[in-house]
Amino acid sequence: MTEAEDLSKRHIRSFVLRQGRVSVAQQRAIDTWLPRYGIPYVARPLALDQAFGRSAPKILEIGFGMGDSTAAIAEAHPEIDYLALEVHTPGVGNLLKLIDSQQLNNIRIMQHDAVEVLRDMIADGTLDGVHIFFPDPWHKARHNKRRLIQAPFIAQLVQKLKPACPEQGRRGAYIHVATDWQDYAEQVLRVLSEEPLLENTAADYAPRPDYRPLTKFEQRGLRLGHGVWDLVFRRV
Repeated sequence: MTEAEDLSKRHIRSFVLRQGRVSVAQQRAIDTWLPRYGIPYVARPLALDQAFGRSAPKILEIGFGMGDSTAAIAEAHPEIDYLALEVHTPGVGNLLKLIDSQQLNNIRIMQHDAVEVLRDMIADGTLDGVHIFFPDPWHKARHNKRRLIQAPFIAQLVQKLKPACPEQGRRGAYIHVATDWQDYAEQVLRVLSEEPLLENTAADYAPRPDYRPLTKFEQRGLRLGHGVWDLVFRRV
């Protein structure tokens, strides 16, 4: 059994399911719109084009929080489809509210563990990109093992990316990670750099791509002098 296969079968959760308060509006959005925009977890491959009702580039977002950035990116890029994963119910409800208010048809939501979704539902070579923005840093040293970005997870994830095809002039699909914890940024840089099927698009950390909006939390942090690190790697 490989390390990646072992992770798929018995992995350490990178999240803790907190209750969180679901507002009346969020619950109403879940009741109304989750049947339309939600995809339930089932242990069989997902037909992405069928799920979105069209053929278009597909981006996977892992851990969208409250969904504000997801909605902003999807609104700015209606030509791209976004499969958004989040385990916490208030965030799911909030993104569904945004989908309704902004009339977005290029987002689908899954409320499930990303490792299991990748293992069971995403076919190899089908994703055009992956967004992992501000994953839980698990900043206490004894909790670092819970961080999502570990070598076995990346070995699994990279198989889902479309490889480069120079003959067709196609670049490989990308992984974009953003974090405001420097030691996590250093870990991500190391893990991604050591994956042989990935290459860095920058010397180390990348400038923030235009498509990733600044969050209110991030803007406040930058005003206080806190750093934010973006890493963008491509499949070879």
